[in-house]
Amino acid sequence: MIKLLKNLALFCNTDSEMLEGLIKDNQIYKRNYHKGATVYEQGAQCHDMAVICSGKLVAYSLAANGSETVVFEFGEGSIIGANLLFGSQTHYPMSIYCTADSVLLHISKAGVKELLKCHGFVMPFVQSLSLNAQGMNRKIAMYTQKTLRENLMDYLLALSERQKSSTVLLPVTKKQLADYFGVQRPSLFRELKRMKDEGLIEIASKEITLKFTNSHSKDIV
Repeated sequence: MIKLLKNLALFCNTDSEMLEGLIKDNQIYKRNYHKGATVYEQGAQCHDMAVICSGKLVAYSLAANGSETVVFEFGEGSIIGANLLFGSQTHYPMSIYCTADSVLLHISKAGVKELLKCHGFVMPFVQSLSLNAQGMNRKIAMYTQKTLRENLMDYLLALSERQKSSTVLLPVTKKQLADYFGVQRPSLFRELKRMKDEGLIEIASKEITLKFTNSHSKDIV
């Protein structure tokens, strides 16, 4: 267990004896989740902080018509719940579930308080909180400042850079992509078709070939 923790950036400089004591007292424990499992329900009270050892999770809101909007994504090394533990609002505003088989470390509120006494833990913890805040700010900007086309272009360009190819393989279904952008599937399909008709992209199932570059994408709206 100590080796598992030390492989995570959050704990690599944390005192090992402190970690061993927290594990022994069950203030830190590991749990496995299958794809599709809900880890935290909307409205549930936050009692601990979770750290993702492996896998992927998303936070989503559910509209009255039953459609989902993916508000935030969590990957390996991400923390969940830290912003709620010590606030005045301690209930989860959204449900959080696994989009892949995942392994999480759960740390009690008392355990987090103890860890914050260790200087080697504090800075990585603050950095993780900052990354979460930055990710939420990007999502807010997506919903309030950019069109669906601009968001699609940003997303595809980021995939192209990550996959080092102008032809990218979508890592999610088109429904999940629509949920990510907070739109209905027909709206996403219409925009993709318009982009295809205008010669901006080519589509073959889950593969999309980009015909535009970052240098002029801002001019295409």
